[in-house]
Amino acid sequence: MKLLFELSGEHPDLPAAEIGCVGRVCATAPQVAIADCQVPGDTIRLAQTHVVMEYLGSCPAEMDEITSLLRDLSLTAEKPFACRIKRIHPAILPESRPVIERIMGDYINGDVSLKAPGEEFRAIFSNDTCYLGRVIHHINRGSYAYRNPMRRKFFHPGVMMPLMARAMVNLTHVQPKEILYDPFCGTGGILLEGQLVGARVVGSDIDPAMIDGTRENLPHVACLRADTCQLPLADGSVDAVAADLPYGQSTSIKAASLDRLYAESLREIRRILKPGRRAVLVTHRTISPIAEEFFEIVHSFSQRVHKSLTRSIVVLG
Repeated sequence: MKLLFELSGEHPDLPAAEIGCVGRVCATAPQVAIADCQVPGDTIRLAQTHVVMEYLGSCPAEMDEITSLLRDLSLTAEKPFACRIKRIHPAILPESRPVIERIMGDYINGDVSLKAPGEEFRAIFSNDTCYLGRVIHHINRGSYAYRNPMRRKFFHPGVMMPLMARAMVNLTHVQPKEILYDPFCGTGGILLEGQLVGARVVGSDIDPAMIDGTRENLPHVACLRADTCQLPLADGSVDAVAADLPYGQSTSIKAASLDRLYAESLREIRRILKPGRRAVLVTHRTISPIAEEFFEIVHSFSQRVHKSLTRSIVVLG
């Protein structure tokens, strides 16, 4: 089924790349993606998407083109419906929102209900294109705020927020019942997000305090003390790896140097990862030259967190 995604815009490229865990992306525009997905319900796991829709069509963002598309579609709503408009800056609307919504409603067979609609049709204006979709669901991002690390039993400063942790899990393409491993599990944030998408999660850390903290936060998750330079896992034993690597600042580094730690960790991650599967790693600087010794780089993103920290997110395959 072809789906239309209204993306969060938190990053220009990462939200569209995240969709790869549930389907094949066909086209993108600012805060918009179109993808083929076999199971639309699986898209509920996405972190950097606001709305998921059945893709109805697209056309130039001009009223005569929009009305022509609506006429050709001959849409019928089985429940009382509403029409909504989303403008992605700097796109220009051809008419006011109320006018476009009214015209859309005129071309859809069914009863209109603005207060309690059972169906929602959405027009997204991005660049010079109008994308039409029938809403399947809105992503509940409020649940991520509820999982704020400061609400957990064990907290440690500098941990990753749930939205980014979920995006990392999704970028690995791990599926339910597959094994997701975090070799720098810290307080267990990535493991928690992996567990919530149905993966079997395993974590390790060299710091016993972090292991105790993860066990306190996630008492039913397998967690062990281990040095990432010598992981106690068999070759090709995990389906996906996601990790926030030590930055060498406030974190205790138990290796001769950060570069050596990264290189030896990547070697071990390559060993334990099944062929053709992915590792997603976050650092405070690019590790591409080191990573290329062991992996192919599938994606590389930079994300500014604050003035003294820019994350480097690398997807390896």
